[in-house]
Amino acid sequence: MRVTHRFHPLYGREFEFVVRRLNWGEDRVYVHDENGELFSFLTGWTDAAPVDPFVEIADGRCPFTTAGLLALADLVDRVRSQPDRAGAVKQITP
Repeated sequence: MRVTHRFHPLYGREFEFVVRRLNWGEDRVYVHDENGELFSFLTGWTDAAPVDPFVEIADGRCPFTTAGLLALADLVDRVRSQPDRAGAVKQITP
């Protein structure tokens, strides 16, 4: 199994595949490292997941997906709609 997430510190490294399973509500791939230690990655960060057609067609020219940008816009809207919380933080003075 190879790490394909371009920003993961182990990008490009290969590990011994053990099992793929759903844990903590996430699709994960369990692997052994070169020392035999068991750990996991999100399946989408590895070559165990099918290639996203958008990512394949964009070929590195577009770092954002439509779904990602819509999720970001929703988050910004939710943060903006919250009442002003400036008074909720206690100011520390010397």
